[in-house]
Amino acid sequence: MHDLTIIGGGPAGVAAGIYASRKKLKTVLITESFGGQSAVASEIQNWIGTISISGKELADNLEKHLKAYANDSVEIKDGEKAELVEDSDGGFLVKTDAGEYKTKTVFVASGSHRRKLDVLGAKEFENKGISYCASCDGPLFDGKNVSVIGGGNSAFETAAQLLAYCESVTLLNRGSEFRADPITVKKVLQNPKVKSILNAHLAEIKGDKFVKSLVYTNGESKKKIELKTEGVFVEIGLIPAVEFVKDLVGLDKWNHIIVDPKNQRTSVEGVWAAGDCTNGLYHQNNIAAGDAVKALEDIYLYLHAK
Repeated sequence: MHDLTIIGGGPAGVAAGIYASRKKLKTVLITESFGGQSAVASEIQNWIGTISISGKELADNLEKHLKAYANDSVEIKDGEKAELVEDSDGGFLVKTDAGEYKTKTVFVASGSHRRKLDVLGAKEFENKGISYCASCDGPLFDGKNVSVIGGGNSAFETAAQLLAYCESVTLLNRGSEFRADPITVKKVLQNPKVKSILNAHLAEIKGDKFVKSLVYTNGESKKKIELKTEGVFVEIGLIPAVEFVKDLVGLDKWNHIIVDPKNQRTSVEGVWAAGDCTNGLYHQNNIAAGDAVKALEDIYLYLHAK
């Protein structure tokens, strides 16, 4: 019986693992890989304490840091996928594609993955002009004319971030109106560097070694239009990786795990969560790591002051 099972190897999962080791909790950490979504980023400039780092290097550093402190406390199951978490004898049973683990508590840090573009050229130009993270990649497009695909709050927040670097930002939305909060839409669109196109159904991304243009179909006229662009930022939604706990904990309408922001507890006693898989207001590496530390402090008290 483990004291704690951690599911996830991104910033939240690793932060939890390091703190679990420091607190001498008998822990097993299960992850398919280290680094989370940022592992594929070409450059990250907002990881606190590090001026610039590639996603791969960040993932490697997270793994090294955890292994350096794991000692006899944290057992690392790298390459395993969590498939189900269920109640079991006053604790929980975590089932993976390689085994089963009995545990007193569970910390879910499984993250999410970006809903990807499904058009011609999307795969070919990912990380070659197509980005799914303005916080990670925005500075790389300094002085360039870029496009943002999406019409929700995330798309407008991305556009607002890009205005700090880019010459111009064009928002393309499939619908006839934006889904973002009206006040946000008004504030962003009043910037002269921002343009918006409604009823734009993206059809193709073009380029050679790097993105040079995109093609969209006007939803009303059905006419195809090619727009020159030097970068495409995609904000068409996130898919939380929570299939293995969807019948255990409370989820919001977007399938994020609902947590108490004070301590990261879920609706089920003994289960905590942090990072992109939760309904936290902001999803960033630094926030995920901080929320994980918060959760571990609470988990320790739960186990030792129950």
